[in-house]
Amino acid sequence: MVELGILDPTKVTRTALQNAASIAGLVVTTEAMVTEAPKKEEPHSHGPAGGMGGMGGMDF
Repeated sequence: MVELGILDPTKVTRTALQNAASIAGLVVTTEAMVTEAPKKEEPHSHGPAGGMGGMGGMDF
């Protein structure tokens, strides 16, 4: 199976666990994390469009 390029499921699981442990170690030893702060949306300055007609002929 390896000659055909099919990975052994045990190897895949082991590699995933090693990668997860590596990331966990980095997070534990890091004093600060970089993340994106949520952006506050400003209210729109324009009000509702008064006096404007809708699309005519759309009554069913």
